[in-house]
Amino acid sequence: MAANTAIGGERDYDRAEEVKKFDQSKFGVKGLVDSGLTSIPRFFIHPPESLPDPRHRTKPDTPIPTIDLADLHTDRRSSVVDQISRACRTFGFFQITNHGIPSVTLDRTIAAVRAFHEQPTEVKARFYRREMGTGVSYISNVDLYSSKAASWRDTLQVRLGPIPAVPEEVPEICREDVVEWDREIKRLGEVLMELASEGLGLNAKRLQEMTCLEGRVMAGHYYPYCPQPDLTVGLTSHSDPGVLAVVLQDRMGGLQVKYGEGWVDVKPVPGALVINVGDFLQVNSIFTSNCV
Repeated sequence: MAANTAIGGERDYDRAEEVKKFDQSKFGVKGLVDSGLTSIPRFFIHPPESLPDPRHRTKPDTPIPTIDLADLHTDRRSSVVDQISRACRTFGFFQITNHGIPSVTLDRTIAAVRAFHEQPTEVKARFYRREMGTGVSYISNVDLYSSKAASWRDTLQVRLGPIPAVPEEVPEICREDVVEWDREIKRLGEVLMELASEGLGLNAKRLQEMTCLEGRVMAGHYYPYCPQPDLTVGLTSHSDPGVLAVVLQDRMGGLQVKYGEGWVDVKPVPGALVINVGDFLQVNSIFTSNCV
C-alpha cells in the first residue's frame, strides 16, 4: 500500500508546474529561506552523480597560480606576460594581486550585492524578470526551465556594455557601487586584454580591436543558507562563454576549478581577483577555457 502511494505521488508531481509557481512568486531562493522552510523543494534536488564527490578533489598542494601585477610597468613586464600565458594554457584560471582596484572598492562591491539580496522580498520583486530589456535582471537560475535540477542561488545581473543598463533601473541600494565597479573593471579589463594579446604573440591592442571588451555583464550571485546542502549545489559545473571573467570572491570561498581529473579549491586571497579564460578566447587561441 505504501508503495502504491509513493507511485501515485510520483505520477502526481508536476515539476514544470512547481518551477513555474516558484518563478512567478518572485521569491527567489532567499525568499524560500525567509519563509522558514526546513526542506528544499524537489526541483532543487540533484541526482547523486551530479553532486560533488570528495574523492575527486585534487591534492590541496595544487593551487591555481597567483600572479602579482606590481611589475607591469617595469622591465619585468615580460615575466608577468609569461606567467599569465602559462596559466591560461594550463589552468585556464589564475588569481591576480596588485591589480589597482582598491580593497575598499572590492569590499563595497560585495557588500552592495549582499545588501540587494538581503532586502525584503517585496522590494526585490520589481526587479525579478528573465529578460534584460532594461539591462537589469534579478532571477533565480538563468536556466531554471531547462536544467535538470535548479541550483540554490539568486542572481542580480546588470548589463555594463556596450549599451549599459538604464541608470534608474539599477537598484538604488547598489547603484553607486555598480558604477564604481564598472569603472574599475573596465580599466583592469584593458590591462588584461593587453597581457593576453601579448601572451598570444599579438599586438597588445589586438583583443580590444576585436571589441572583446565591449560586452560586459555584472552577475552578483547570492547563496543563502540551505537546510539540505547535501542534496543540491550553488552552481553547477560550467565554463564561461565570453573572453575573460573577473571573479570577486568573498571570504567564505567555495569556488573550485577543474584540473586534470579532479577539482582544486580556489582559496580566497585578500585583495585578489580570480580570472577565468572564457570559451571565446579558447576557440580563437591556444588558451584553455576551464570549468568551475
